[in-house]
Amino acid sequence: MTKNVLFEIGLEEVPARFLRSAMDQLKEKTVKWLETSRISFGTVTAYATPRRLAVLINDVADRQSDMSEEVKGPSRKIALDDSGNWSKAALGFARSQGVEPDSFTFKELGGVEYIYVTKNSVGVATADLLSEGLLGILTSMTFPKNMRWGSHEFKFVRPIKWIAALHGTDVINMEITDVKAGNVTRGHRFLGSEAVIPEASAYVDILRQQHVIVDVEEREEMIVSQIHALADEKGWNIAVKEDLLEEVLFLVEIPTVLHGSFDPAFLEIPQDVLITSMREHQRYFPVLDAEGQLLPYFVTVRSGDSRSLDVIAKGNEKVLRARLSDAKFFYQEDQKLQIKDALSKLESIVFHEELGTIGDKVRRIRRIADNLAAKLSLTAEASDDVSRTADICKFDLVTQMVYEFPELQGVMGEDYARKAGEKESVAKAVFEHYQPRSASDAVPASLVGSVVSIADKMDTIAGCFSIGIIPTGSQDPYALRRQAQGIVQIILEHQLPLSLSEVFDTALAVHEDVRGLKRSEKEIRKDLIDFFGLRVKKLLSEDLKYDVVDAVISSGFDHVVSVVSRGHALMSEIQSNVDFKTTVESFNRVSNLAAKAGKIAVNPELFAQPQESALYEAWLSVRDEYLNAVQNSEGEKALKLLGQLKDPITGFFDHVMVMAEDEAVKANRLALLSGIENDLKSFAEFTKLVW
Repeated sequence: MTKNVLFEIGLEEVPARFLRSAMDQLKEKTVKWLETSRISFGTVTAYATPRRLAVLINDVADRQSDMSEEVKGPSRKIALDDSGNWSKAALGFARSQGVEPDSFTFKELGGVEYIYVTKNSVGVATADLLSEGLLGILTSMTFPKNMRWGSHEFKFVRPIKWIAALHGTDVINMEITDVKAGNVTRGHRFLGSEAVIPEASAYVDILRQQHVIVDVEEREEMIVSQIHALADEKGWNIAVKEDLLEEVLFLVEIPTVLHGSFDPAFLEIPQDVLITSMREHQRYFPVLDAEGQLLPYFVTVRSGDSRSLDVIAKGNEKVLRARLSDAKFFYQEDQKLQIKDALSKLESIVFHEELGTIGDKVRRIRRIADNLAAKLSLTAEASDDVSRTADICKFDLVTQMVYEFPELQGVMGEDYARKAGEKESVAKAVFEHYQPRSASDAVPASLVGSVVSIADKMDTIAGCFSIGIIPTGSQDPYALRRQAQGIVQIILEHQLPLSLSEVFDTALAVHEDVRGLKRSEKEIRKDLIDFFGLRVKKLLSEDLKYDVVDAVISSGFDHVVSVVSRGHALMSEIQSNVDFKTTVESFNRVSNLAAKAGKIAVNPELFAQPQESALYEAWLSVRDEYLNAVQNSEGEKALKLLGQLKDPITGFFDHVMVMAEDEAVKANRLALLSGIENDLKSFAEFTKLVW
C-alpha cells in the first residue's frame, strides 16, 4: 500500500535569486533521504513561490524494505587464536555488529578466509520515520544568507510562518521554531486565504483555488505565453532575457502580464541605458521594433489577477518616469565632463592596495598593450589606436551613469568617447576591451579592442598572482578564471600569432618595472602556466575526447591556436580514418625505444640495413614542412605529413634489430628513433591516446 507525502515550508518572502537552488536542494535531499531510509517511492516534485518551498512525493511505500546485509570481519588468522578460540578481535567484531560469535561464517576472498556475519533488519513503518526525516531535511538545507528570528537559535533563509506536512490524509507530527505542522496552507497574500489540504495529492489544486500557481514550470509557461500573445497583438518584439525571466518567475505567485508606456523624449538617451534601467531597477521587459530599436513601451508581470490593470500600469509608468528622469540627468551631466578630467579622477580610486589606483592600472595597460601591438606588428595607425584606447579605456568609471549602473561600464565609455570626438575605432575599442564579459559573450570584434582587452585582463591576472591572490576552489573574487578564459578565447578567435609566454613576460616585466614583484618571477610564471593550462584544457574539452586533449596538451599549449588546431586535426583523423590506430601504434613503437637513446647525432654512414636509410630519408623529406605546419597551426597538414612515416617505420621494425650487438650501430639506430620521437612530440603525445 502506498500514500502520497506533502511537505510545505511556509516563509516570509524569499529573495528570488535563492529560490531555484533552494527548490532543487529540497528535492535532492528528499530523494536522498528516501533512498537512504530504504523507502520506495514514485515521482518527487518540488515547488516554489516567494512564500513557500514544497515537495510532493507520490506512491510512498508504507514501510521500509527489509534488509539483509553481509558484513566482513577479520581474517581467520586474526579471528582465531592458537587454541582455536575466538580472539579479542573476533569478539569485538561481534559486539560491534550486535551478534553472537556462533553466527559467524567463513568465506574466502582473494585467497584469504574472512569471518562474515549476516544482519537482518525488518523495515519500520514509514509513518514512524517521516517526522524525524523531514525535520532533518529542513535543518540540513543551506542558503547564501540565513536569518534568525525571535529567540530561536535556528537559522533559515527566512522566518518559517507555517508548515503543511501530510502523509496521505494524516498530519505528520513535527514542530520547529514553535511552528507545528498541520494540513493548512496559505494562498495569495491579497487574493487568497488559508485553506485546508484534505490529502497530499490535492496540494496543487487547492493552491490554484487560492490564486497561487505553485508549479514553477506552469508559472513560466503562463508568463511566456502571455508575453507572446501581447507581442502578437501589438506587433512588438518583446526582449525576454533569460535571467530576468528567471527572476520574475520567482517574484510572483500568480502571473499576469501588463504593459505601459513612457515619454518618447527619453529615447534620446542611449538605448542600452534605458534597457538597463528598466531591466535592472524595475524588472521590466523592453519593447523593440522589427529593427531592434527601442520603443517607448515596457512589459511587466504582476503577482495577481487582471483586475485594475490600468491602475497598476499607471503606477509603474510613474515609477519608471522617475527612474528615466534620473538617467537622463546623469547622462546630460556626464557629457560636461572632459575625458582628461575624468582620467585625473582615476588617480584617487584604489584598484587594490598593493597594486595601486585605477590610474596606475591604466598606465600599466598602456605599456602592456603597446608591447603586444609591437609583437603583433600592427600598422602605425592601429598601434596609435591601441595606445589611445588604453589611455582612456577606464575613464567612464568616474561618470555618474556608471556609478548608478556599473554594468554599463564600457557602454557609456564608447558613447561618451564618440561624443568627445574620439576616433570611431577608439570609441568602439573602449567598449570592446571589457569583452568577453562572460562565457557566452562575444570577443572583441576589432584587433585594437582585442589587444587592449588582453592587456587589461593580463594586467589584473599578473598583478594578483604577483601578490599571492590565486583562485582556489570556488574562491575567485577578481574573476581571474573568467579573464584568463577571455584571453584564450580572443587569441583563438583572431588567430593571433601570440604565445601565452609572450603575454606573461610582457605583463610581468611591466609590473616588475613599476612596482616590483612580491613573489619570484619563476614562481609566478609556473602558477600562470598551470592556471592557463586548465583554461586551455577546458576549451578543448568542449569538443574533443579527454585522451585527445591530454595528448595535445602534453605537447605544449603555449601557442593556443596551434594546440587547438592539432587537437581538432587529431580528433578528425581518429573519427574518419579506421587505419589511424595502426599509424599511432607505429609512432608509439618509436617512442618506447627512443627513451633508451643517448644524446648523439644520427650518422647515416652507420646504417647497415636499407630500411634504416629509407626511414631516415623519409623523415628528412617531411621534417621541415611538418615543423612549419605545426608552427603555423596547420594541424591537418602536419598530421598528414606525419602519416607518410607509417610505412617506413613499419619496414624499419620489421627488418632492423634496433638493439644490435654493435654498440655504435645500436646507439645510431636509437638516435634516429629519438630524433623522430622529438618531432612527434611537437604535435602530440600519441602514447596518451586510448583505443
